[in-house]
Amino acid sequence: MESQIPRKPRILCLHGFRTSAEILKRQVLRWPAAVLDKLDLIFLDAPYPAQGKSGVERFFDPPYYEWFQATEDFTEYTNFEECLAFIEDNMMKSGPFDGFLGFSQGALLSAALPGMQRDGLALTRVPRIKFLIIISGAKFGGPKFAHHKLTSNAYSSPLECPSLHIIGETDFMKQESISLLEYFVDPFVINHPKGHTIPELGACKEN
Repeated sequence: MESQIPRKPRILCLHGFRTSAEILKRQVLRWPAAVLDKLDLIFLDAPYPAQGKSGVERFFDPPYYEWFQATEDFTEYTNFEECLAFIEDNMMKSGPFDGFLGFSQGALLSAALPGMQRDGLALTRVPRIKFLIIISGAKFGGPKFAHHKLTSNAYSSPLECPSLHIIGETDFMKQESISLLEYFVDPFVINHPKGHTIPELGACKEN
């Protein structure tokens, strides 16, 4: 009998606010080959064109996208349910997926998905999320971002989904990222010296 080649973990990668799949891909593919060769990474553009100025215009060309919209104080959200349906549809087309990698807005969204899936409020037609990679993450219901009605119980019990959290020392989201850790069981943390960006892993250290 021929031996089966183990399948690489298939990861859906969710980019940051008003960036794109191509931008996230260019940043993540700077990681060492020893890491990338073990992963099957799929990069997805968010469903909505950017509705304002992008913070990366000086560094990366358009187009830019956003997963959903929020009021200036992050207390109300628009197109959130539609975003979840869009992600699930793409998971059904291109899956099965084992986990998520999210950066910034994509990380905010990714971190809440296991709890919403557990409660039957999102991703009900796809397999259970096995792990997360959260870069510059935050929590719905934390100091900065209010809950959407679908996320209100996402962190009601500790999330046993294995998680890797990559946190920047000078990231304006650092405290949000640190606060998120307490809602995961045994989170693994990597720190890097830079700000709100995808770091090259050579500059990181485990915590």
